[in-house]
Amino acid sequence: MGKAAKSAAGKKKLPSAPLGEKKKKTQKNPLFEKTPRNFRLGGDIQPKRDLTRFVRWPKYVRLQRMKKIMLMRLKMPPAINQFNMT
Repeated sequence: MGKAAKSAAGKKKLPSAPLGEKKKKTQKNPLFEKTPRNFRLGGDIQPKRDLTRFVRWPKYVRLQRMKKIMLMRLKMPPAINQFNMT
């Protein structure tokens, strides 16, 4: 193989990336323009939030969670564990 054959083989045309395709931008209808939502008094309804952390859990759930943490702390005392948080 000569130099010309090597250089032609080295510069292969790579296929384009499938996600790299540019999408055509659709024109927006000026009659249906989006305005930012207003969450103040008398405005839009606020989005639902995940409030599971603030729920008053049943006693057995709290006890089993506290027990798990206690057993974990017994394995490693807090004086040593403070260096694991850095």
